Formats: sequence, structure tokens, C-alpha cells
Amino acid sequence: MEEFPVTQFKTVLFGALAAGMTAGMASAQTEINWWHAMGGTNGERVDKIAADFNASQSEYKIVPSYKGNYTETMTAAVAAFRAKEHPHLVQVFEVGTATMMAAKGAIYPVEKMMADAGEPFDKGDYLPAVISYYQTPEGELLSMPFNSSTPVLWYNADALKAAGVDAPKTWDDVKSVSQALVDNGMDCGISFGWQSWVMLENYSSWHDKEMGTKENGFAGFDTEFTFNKNDKLAARLDDVAAMSEGNLFKYGGRRGDSLPMFTNGECGMWMNSSAYYGSIKSQAEFEFGQTMLPLDTAAADAPQNSIIGGATLWALAGHESEEYKGLAKFMTYLSSPEVQAWWHQETGYVPITTAAWELSKDQGFYDSNPGTDTAIKQLSLNTPTANSRGIRFGNFVQVRDVINEEMEALWAGDKSAQEALDAAAERGNALLRKFERSAK
Repeated sequence: MEEFPVTQFKTVLFGALAAGMTAGMASAQTEINWWHAMGGTNGERVDKIAADFNASQSEYKIVPSYKGNYTETMTAAVAAFRAKEHPHLVQVFEVGTATMMAAKGAIYPVEKMMADAGEPFDKGDYLPAVISYYQTPEGELLSMPFNSSTPVLWYNADALKAAGVDAPKTWDDVKSVSQALVDNGMDCGISFGWQSWVMLENYSSWHDKEMGTKENGFAGFDTEFTFNKNDKLAARLDDVAAMSEGNLFKYGGRRGDSLPMFTNGECGMWMNSSAYYGSIKSQAEFEFGQTMLPLDTAAADAPQNSIIGGATLWALAGHESEEYKGLAKFMTYLSSPEVQAWWHQETGYVPITTAAWELSKDQGFYDSNPGTDTAIKQLSLNTPTANSRGIRFGNFVQVRDVINEEMEALWAGDKSAQEALDAAAERGNALLRKFERSAK
């Protein structure tokens, strides 16, 4: 039998040891799972943020996973937590805040996580209008802001110029500009999406009116809706419904369904999230702009501030401390001026820190893209009041569906605005009581 050469044995042995060491080094990298709701181009941007963080150090690896829309992602995370197969980090939209807070033992408040991990964290670095939405009454930050936006009024600059009108500043202007656009040959004047967020939630905050008791739910889950008692809101919605005659207004569906009505040139104005900047820029074949939400001069003499939409990142409890150290470092990376400025400029979401806003200014982004700071100006217009800090209602995902249904009855001519608002408040209050019982 031929002997196995010693030199060959050493080569094989050392090769095996080296392979084992390499595998050991690879397995030593701590994986952190991030479930998110960013599809399409924004999903690719999320992947880039994770990949760039992973390339910046060798101890931790962020693994992003798309789990569907906001509702589907939150539902999946809740189910996974019950099965003890949950991620470290999950993206939840703003109206899921109360639900996450009520999930006892499921969340790891991000401010506490940063402190426990020994990661430097200063709330003063963040835009007050952004973080105030996600703080406890005592001021503790529960989740990390990520993709925050606010509704703005988008307009077709070419169409307005052709019609000889300027971008509107008041609701009276919206009506007259819509008429001018239609008279000049456009199919419709204005449309909007995410109608509960735009026409109830932000209308209320913009005019410093409450949506519900208990500081819009911030001071307790035993809150009740009061938006149906706002006669100015009812009058405004009735007027918008009346604008359907002559196509001054066209309803185009929920969420962002009506975006094509604006980008294809059908409607000259559109009210929806600032975060549609990337989509409008890639789809519109005309000069466009954005301006602040219109003021209802019958409801207020001046605007207060708008409130945010979008989502934050929630740390889920039940993982190892070393994994949270990596997650904390990722939160620091995600909040860095460079990452936030890039995310803001690519998407239209607002930067979550003052430093990222300043960096975008220094880079000349707002000079070369006029109007892209509109969302930040709206959010920072005044110090938020109890009416304009935001909303924190339980079961609000379902409540928004109720509001959608009632508003669609208004647009269809089946109900007056007051009837629709009364029905939405009654049905919504039933959902609040259901949530309150489950949260005890």
C-alpha cells in the first residue's frame, strides 16, 4: 500500500484547519433580521442601506426582508412574535403605534435599547415634529423614525402657467385654480390620496383642531373621536364633494391609487405624501412643483403644522444582548447625516435629523430641486400643540378603513359630509372601545 505523503497530509490538515477557521469567522458574524414594507425602488434602497452598513464593519450583518405592505408586515411580525420566530427589527406605519405600545412584552423601546447597548444617543439631534409622534407622555422614544413624510400639494407647473394661475395657498384658491385648469382643457382640477390622513388628520392639525379627546389619544386609550363635531371640516368636505360637478375634483381611490391621474396630466393638482417625489420625478413628463397644504380661512387665520405619516423601526424583545448591540450600531448608522440626506433626497421622505437637513442644504439639493424642503417647513412651522402633535388611536388601521368607506359614500353623493363624519365617529368609537378592552 502506498504511504500517504507527510507533506500532503500537512497540506490537507492545514487546509482543513484554515477552512474551519474561515467558517468559524463567518459564523461569528451576528445576524440581525429586519422586516420591512418597502417594495419596488424603495426596497432596493433599503437593501443598499443594509449592504452599506454590512460593508462598513465585520461584526454584524443586517438581513432585510420585504414582508408586504404596512398592514401585512405588522401582522406578520405579531404572528412571528407569538411563535417566537420574530425578527429583531420591524417597520410599522405611524397608525400602528398604539397597537405596538399595547403589545405588552413584545417591544424593546429604542431609547432604552440604545442606552442598554452603550450606544450614544441624543434625542436633541432629531426633528421635534418627527420624534414627538413616537414618544411616551414621559418623553421616552419608543421606535426609531425612518421613513417619515407629510402630505403636500403637488401641482403641474406647466398646466398652471398655461392657465395663467399660481399655486394655491388657500382652499378658495384651490377652487379657483381648479376651475382655471378645467377651463383651459384639463380633465380635472385636483385629486388626493390617503384621504383620512390628508383630509381629516392633517386638515385637523393644520388648523389646530382636535381629532379626538385625550390629546388625540396621546394621554390615554380611553379616547373618543370628535372630528364629527368640527363644523368647518364638514363644510370643507361638502365643498370638495360639490367640486365633483364640472370635474374640479375627482376621487381616484385610496392610498396612492390616484397618482397616475396627476402624472399622466389628467389632474393639475394632487394632495398626497411628500414621499411620492421619486415616483413623480420618474413618471411626470412636465415641470412639477410642491407647495404647502391649503389653508381653510374659515377654520383658522394661519396654519399650525402638519403631522407625519410613514413608518418607524421597532425593536422586538426576546433576543440576545449582543444582537441588540449590533442593532443599536445600525440605528446610529441609519440616523447618520450622510445616510439620512441620501434617503431624503432619493425618496422625498423627510430627514429625521437636523444634521441631515443641514447637509442637504449644504449639498445644494434644495437650490437645484426647489420645493423639496416643503415637507420639513410644514412639520416645523410651529411648535406642535396637543391638537397637532399627531394621533395615537387604537385599531386606527381599521378606523381608517371606516373613514374611507364613509368618505366614499360622500363622494358618491349618498351622504352629506356631516352624515359621513357622524357615522365614521360612531363606528370608530366602537373600535376604540374594543381596543381599550384588549389593551387592559
